[in-house]
Amino acid sequence: MPEGDTVHLAARRLDEALSGRELTRTDLRVPRFATADLAGQTVLETVARGKHLLTRTDASVTLHTHFKMDGSWRLYRPGARWHGPAHEVRAVLATEPWVAVGHRLGIVELVRTDAEDAVVGHLGPDVLGPDWDPDLAVSNLARDPARPIGEALVDQRLLAGPGNVYKSEALFLRGVHPWTPAGVVDLPALVGLVKRLMEANRETGMQVTTGDPRRGHGRWVYARTGDECRRCGTPIRRAMQGDAPEERVTYWCPGCQPEARGEA
Repeated sequence: MPEGDTVHLAARRLDEALSGRELTRTDLRVPRFATADLAGQTVLETVARGKHLLTRTDASVTLHTHFKMDGSWRLYRPGARWHGPAHEVRAVLATEPWVAVGHRLGIVELVRTDAEDAVVGHLGPDVLGPDWDPDLAVSNLARDPARPIGEALVDQRLLAGPGNVYKSEALFLRGVHPWTPAGVVDLPALVGLVKRLMEANRETGMQVTTGDPRRGHGRWVYARTGDECRRCGTPIRRAMQGDAPEERVTYWCPGCQPEARGEA
């Protein structure tokens, strides 16, 4: 699942492949920008901001993309066959040595580079970004002490990058039930753990939290509904958390993450 580490890795790969190169062809397959043509513009850089990607050109134009649940950017050599159904392609950026193809992208839009705040200005400090500020992240999470920590931790306005995987895994490792009020959680310790987990995976995007990269062994609770907890043997549980449209999936071990007394 795309989270901050996956997006930062994608940004680095796009940056290495496209930056400093002239676009020979572009194709944005979304109605609003279907007629846009960036050919002739030179890519300056691609950067990540939380789960958002910003590809900037020398024409002061930024292509803003977001993976949502299952999007991706893939790099191909010119003439190579693209993977996946053609109808899932949402964006194409072609240069002489590389063609970047955005598959199943949840957001594809063009903005003026000096107006990027309109699409990413609402985000909190980026866990993997140069603006990372753990004190601000902790302060943001503590702003609503009654809010369940499982909801707050994936609110990108509070800190940008972590999603359902790192939420579930970090709360398990800290022994915190997802519905625990943020005000009674050791927030500095939790934020520090999220940072360490994401840093450990930023070069691979594998989101391994157990230290074991073998298939099926990499996570403690995420996507393991009904399986035995690797620590105590209790079946892992799954539930939706939050209010629509912000409702998100959460996994936890009832044995290792018991509900606090008086907790709903």
